[in-house]
Amino acid sequence: MISRNPRLIVDFDVAFNKSSERIQNIVDNSSEADFYYTDGYLGYIDVVYPGKHIRNVRDKKDTHHVESINADLRHDIPVLARRSRCFARKIETLYAVVAVFIDAYNRFGLAKYKYCQRKKTRELPFSVVDFL
Repeated sequence: MISRNPRLIVDFDVAFNKSSERIQNIVDNSSEADFYYTDGYLGYIDVVYPGKHIRNVRDKKDTHHVESINADLRHDIPVLARRSRCFARKIETLYAVVAVFIDAYNRFGLAKYKYCQRKKTRELPFSVVDFL
């Protein structure tokens, strides 16, 4: 689950499945939002959202931020990219790796947000690697 502005990962779960119960647990344990945007995955239908749920079945206009973060996760954490080459022996190990990445990603996101607000530019003198 992400916030849009600043773009941060506010909660996550690591599992072998995407059950409605797991998604509901993330929604219940996160801060309430006015809007919840999801893609066409059917598991989102059974989740009760405290705000308005907008399900984008045909386009990704409201979910492109989370898709971008998913791409970052797959790019920077090899075990998420190719199961045939890299794999976590335990789900706890994968959870720990993702948690470390998300901590660095969020610190980078906050620094980027503050820098862009001050300098009025998108060119950054740092990257997410600097926050690992």
